[in-house]
Amino acid sequence: MPATAATDIALIGAGIMSATLGAILRRLEPDASITVIERSEAAGTESSGAWNNAGTGHAGLCELFYTPQRPDGSIDVAKAVRVNEQFQVTRQFWAYAVQHGMIERPRDFVHPIPHVSFVHGAHGVDYLRRRHDALADHPLFAGAEFITDFAEFAARLPLMAAGRDPAVPVALDWAPHGTDVDFGALAQHLIGYGERNGTTVLFGHQVHTISQAPDGRWELNIGDRRTGQSTRITAKFVFVGAGGATLPLLQRSGIGQAKGFGGFPIGGVFLRSGSPQLTAGHRAKVYGAPAPGAPSTTAPHLDARTVDGAHWLLFGPFAGWSPRFLKDGRRSDLARSVRPGNVTSLLRAGFGERELVGYLIGQLRRTHATRTQELREFVPGALEQDWSAVRAGQRVQVIRGGRLEFDTTIIHADDGSIAGLLGASPGASTAVPAMLDVLRRCFPGRMGDWTPTLREMVPSLGTRLADEPALFEQVWRWGSRVLEL
Repeated sequence: MPATAATDIALIGAGIMSATLGAILRRLEPDASITVIERSEAAGTESSGAWNNAGTGHAGLCELFYTPQRPDGSIDVAKAVRVNEQFQVTRQFWAYAVQHGMIERPRDFVHPIPHVSFVHGAHGVDYLRRRHDALADHPLFAGAEFITDFAEFAARLPLMAAGRDPAVPVALDWAPHGTDVDFGALAQHLIGYGERNGTTVLFGHQVHTISQAPDGRWELNIGDRRTGQSTRITAKFVFVGAGGATLPLLQRSGIGQAKGFGGFPIGGVFLRSGSPQLTAGHRAKVYGAPAPGAPSTTAPHLDARTVDGAHWLLFGPFAGWSPRFLKDGRRSDLARSVRPGNVTSLLRAGFGERELVGYLIGQLRRTHATRTQELREFVPGALEQDWSAVRAGQRVQVIRGGRLEFDTTIIHADDGSIAGLLGASPGASTAVPAMLDVLRRCFPGRMGDWTPTLREMVPSLGTRLADEPALFEQVWRWGSRVLEL
């Protein structure tokens, strides 16, 4: 590559966000020059990687932290419905990508699996019943079953039932149409599609500096991590989808919209088992409720996974901590992210999140034995030797105004020439609506020309499917057929 190169669009990071945006832009602008810059040697190796997340196609079907109880005892389902709407947009794009040969085989990245909410004890059963009733008549949640009969519980989830006291009340909210997704494999396929159609992909390269030139173009100074050679790339538009590295890169760009934002890194550990005896007894993704004082994203869940064609079980997450913003990052990442514009917000968050800090300290003290003990709430007969710890990806939670936020946030310059995505939840499952939002914010003048193609990608574009059950049924059946779900 020459010492200086020009591109229309530069995508920093080759995870699911940049991969999705790059694939969409390649369809919208087939003649545009697009360059992807990725510090790793392959796409989707950080947070998108198969063992760096639980692979849940988050649709609000089973995640209890999306349906909190109000003070009057009613259940707030607004977030579950919103996340489901977003996932339907993503699902439609996946079907379009398969149908148009962007991805050859859906089984390379997505598998059907029930999504299940699980509670035990009388209070838990009462809450789950009210949650089920609140969603039962909603078209996006149709077909879910509420199960309290222990024999039926044992028939569907034999691994979880074995050794459990049948006198203790249990309940399941069983949604049969969930998904298990290998987002790393999906990112690789989408990046590969772009590369086959003219996108330049620079693996093993890292962006060191980013600044805007007087003519409005962005100048990226990047280094080849293998040879040390430096290159400068100029781009009309830059998207930073670099996971935990997004915030530092946006800070380096100097855009005012990044001021005041901070980041708090939270790592994770899962317990993993590939024992055929165990995997045969559990074919579902089962979510419980977060522990008191724990972040919502740490709700325990026992997941059936399919990775590279093999069946696995994954339980967790258990929180960990590192000052790195990437799993393969530097220990100085957190310190280097502190700026005059965000130090006050960081200090306020540190003072206000003492309960979270205490939770993290407790998690760091956990041993394999105590993690296995927590697993036994889901699998009473779990043995330590059947499970091993696997380190999950790093998540950098957004700090804004002295508060820790767990949603995703899009930051963009006023002129739309640069944008980035921060946050972790619900993350990859809502990549398509997030990237469509980037297009609306950064290319408002092009949306009119792009809309016909975008409607091919997402037939429900601009429509709230909850208000159009006939359209939902149509796109659902189409997506299920094409994705072989």
